[in-house]
Order: sequence, then structure tokens, then C-alpha cells
Amino acid sequence: MRNRFDQQLHHLDEQLTHMGELCEIAISKVTQALKEGSAEQARIVVAEDEEIDQMEKEIERLCLKLLLQQQPVARDLRRISAALKMITDMERIGDQTSDIAEIIISAKYENVAQDIDLIGAMATGVSTMVRDSVVAYVEKDLELARKVMASDDKIDAYFDEIRDKMIAYIKAEHGEQGNRIFDLIMVTKYLERIGDHATNIAEWVEFSITGVHKDSAALHES
Repeated sequence: MRNRFDQQLHHLDEQLTHMGELCEIAISKVTQALKEGSAEQARIVVAEDEEIDQMEKEIERLCLKLLLQQQPVARDLRRISAALKMITDMERIGDQTSDIAEIIISAKYENVAQDIDLIGAMATGVSTMVRDSVVAYVEKDLELARKVMASDDKIDAYFDEIRDKMIAYIKAEHGEQGNRIFDLIMVTKYLERIGDHATNIAEWVEFSITGVHKDSAALHES
């Protein structure tokens, strides 16, 4: 019975890894679409979000099956509970890449990010956070999970720097570019939110390993 349960937990790891990879691919594709001003590529990102949504449903069913058909010990229960929380954040990451893609589709200009190299760096940073958070879960790597949490400060700093550059650009008598600047700020805001979701995933990884969630710990300390 335990061997069968362990096999199902391994399958859960594989499914989570695949869902994380889909999120990484979506971030990469939407970043490229932004750099190229490609509405066609952006439409692909929107269409492929359905696969991320479907993965959430499949993993949710697997987790509920494990909970209902087995009697998991506390450690396993934490892993399954964490997985249920993680897929919600990954699904929202898919939604936010689609939101970025929708901005690109509605834009009437090309190469919207040609003068904002930081956006590419920011996108790479959040993609790495997503990948590392899932790897930390599968490998039960507490140090890596905490590294992801620490990385969120860097993503926030990217957002602040890009926003400040955009505001300065408008002030420098480039008011005619207002819509373009607003779009870029919204793109970076969505990337910042993706970083927040990756941080959430890492916090649930920490819970699955230690039994303590950051929010609960803070509540007890207050």
C-alpha cells in the first residue's frame, strides 16, 4: 500500500514539475513577444494558458484522490496540502502572462521594450524563481526555497526602477508616449505579481518541509 502511495506522490512531483515548466515557457514566450511587438506570438501565449488551467484541474484531482483514498501521515499531508496551494499560484502565473500578452495584442506599436532592457532581466528573474520554487518542492530543498523568497526583493527593485524611468521619460516632455508608458508599467506590475506568486510557492515548500508557514509564524509572533 505504501509503495503505491509513494508512486502516486512521485507522479504528483512530475505533474507539478510539468506545470512549472509550462509557466516558464509562457513567461519566456510573452517576453519575446513583448520585445518583438509580436501580436501573433502573444496570441499563442493566450491560447496555451488553457493547458496550464487544465494542469491545475488534473493535479487538484490527484491531490484529492491521495487525501481520500490514503491515510497520509503528517509529512505527506503537508506535501499534498502544499501542492494544492502551489497550483493555485501557478494558475495565476499563467493568467498574468496572458494579461501581458493581451497588452501586446492591443498595442499599436512595435518593439515596445527596445529601450527597457530591465524588463527582460526582470522576466528572467521571475522565471528562475518559478523554476526554483518547484525544484525546491520536488527535492525538499529548504535552502533553495528560502533563496526564492529572498529573490523577491530584487524583483520589487526592478519594478521600482522601471517605473521611475518611465515617469522620468514622461516628464522629459514625452507625453505623447503616455499610453505606451502605461502599458510598460502594467507589464512590469504583472511580472512583479508573478514574482509574488513564486514567493508564495516557496513559502508553501517551506511549510511542506518544516510544518510552519511564514504567515502563521508571523501571526504567532505578533
